[in-house]
Amino acid sequence: MRSPASRTRVVMRTGADGAFFVYVEPGDGRYLPGGDQSRKAVATKKLAAAPVKVKVSGNAPEGATYVGSSKCIKCHDEQEHFTKTLHRLGIRVIGDESKLQDYARFPDFNAGLDKLMAGTKFWFHGFDAKRGFDKYQISDKEPADPTAVSFTATFFKDADGKLKFRTENVRDPSDPARVYPVELTYGGGLYKQRYLYRVGQNLFPFVQFNTKGDAAYADRGRKPWRDYHADWLFNEETRKLTDPPAKKSFERECAACHYAGFTLTQKADGVYVAGSVNDRKGELDIDGDGVPNEINMGCETCHGPGSVHAETEKSVSIVSPGKLASERATTICVQCHSRPQGHLGNDSPVDVANRMMPPGISRNAFLIQFTSREDAAEKDFWPDGVHSKAHHQQGTDFVRSSKYRNERKLVACYDCHDPHGDTKFAHQRKAAVDSSEACNECHQQATDMKKHVIKTTKCTVPPDKIACTSCHSARTMQTGAGFGKGLVGRDGKNYWMNDITSHLFGVPRKDNVGVKGVEPGEAMPIPYTDACGAACHDVTNL
Repeated sequence: MRSPASRTRVVMRTGADGAFFVYVEPGDGRYLPGGDQSRKAVATKKLAAAPVKVKVSGNAPEGATYVGSSKCIKCHDEQEHFTKTLHRLGIRVIGDESKLQDYARFPDFNAGLDKLMAGTKFWFHGFDAKRGFDKYQISDKEPADPTAVSFTATFFKDADGKLKFRTENVRDPSDPARVYPVELTYGGGLYKQRYLYRVGQNLFPFVQFNTKGDAAYADRGRKPWRDYHADWLFNEETRKLTDPPAKKSFERECAACHYAGFTLTQKADGVYVAGSVNDRKGELDIDGDGVPNEINMGCETCHGPGSVHAETEKSVSIVSPGKLASERATTICVQCHSRPQGHLGNDSPVDVANRMMPPGISRNAFLIQFTSREDAAEKDFWPDGVHSKAHHQQGTDFVRSSKYRNERKLVACYDCHDPHGDTKFAHQRKAAVDSSEACNECHQQATDMKKHVIKTTKCTVPPDKIACTSCHSARTMQTGAGFGKGLVGRDGKNYWMNDITSHLFGVPRKDNVGVKGVEPGEAMPIPYTDACGAACHDVTNL
């Protein structure tokens, strides 16, 4: 192996059966630790047979700046399909197409937006202070009990062609109505879409459209429309319309994980103003300099600021996640796909300067510099204290799994997911969710599904009806987006079908703490609703 620096160390870390991981520790900051041979244990016989060639990742040098994905794709045009990924499509400017966004894979992306543009009136009623973001029930028809209504919000396409909504106080008609412009959509490719409206210099999310919702479902979270922080627009104590609190703006609470080259500045009046990298093909000019900004994840989110690399075209000046130690590669994804509390006191993983982590740093450095709470709060787990209950906690699960740390192969997120979007599968998976292809690459002893299932569970479900993910990636995350209303127990109660799977890769059991005999809304619902719910865990026996 040729050393990239004179002080480089090669560390042989013991794996299984006398095999070793070949881990490179470069002698300076030009390269990053790990190497492309650091994730799979290699037999000593193979190591002794010939010199081992190791490729290590470069590192964006100090002083490098963000240049935008357009400049990256200009040279790396083979990665242009990145524009079709949901990382790139998460935020969309209404009525203005970005050249860095291709929606061809998602023909129903704007099903909810289309309904709003056609004109829709919502009644907000049944306020419940104990709930989270959906304290109101929402209906597009006047409720049977009009006295339960607090206010209405009417979406309409204005004379200028812009989408707006008007709030009106039902409890106090003398209270002047308020009108807000809706500028962006937030999500929409899979299960849900929200809408960002502007107040002053800030954006705020409002109303959630559930793509797979059904008005017949009793659960408010499963209907086509769901409240999303309508409580920011109406004060139940004063019974008056109000504007949302500035400290809850999208820029402060959410943008860190979405904007490429994110910055956040607090003005003298306390308002937070977010920034992102300029890109001539970007989505929205958020800083008023006449050049659009890239307000979705870009190439540099994972590869680091690319100004030096674009100038020199040398790999030493850019991060290559595939050549990093597994832990460092995984941290790039985990920073947003977990719930550590950043220095703003929310889920945004930013440091004291309100900056996101540079790709390539260790998990330890990330936790020390960019978090004040290592991961999700207790409320974000089901009562068993193990399985995640909330969204974007895939990384929370994964770092506690045997895939993250073992003696044979250290799996990284990109082993199962394709961040560049060169696949047709949901969640940017490399294989279909109902296929065992991705698992069998390593777990060759379990390729005979029938034999494996009978041996481990005595389950009699036909093997062609299930895949590895049916049991090992059970859906544990509670959401209103949903796959439907799930199975119904003998008591008539509904056990939900959720949309995001556990990344612990363990098998949830019916006897997990807080499951059996607990109300469906309080118990981890998955053992009753996956393939295991239809077979071993029959809800009619609950």
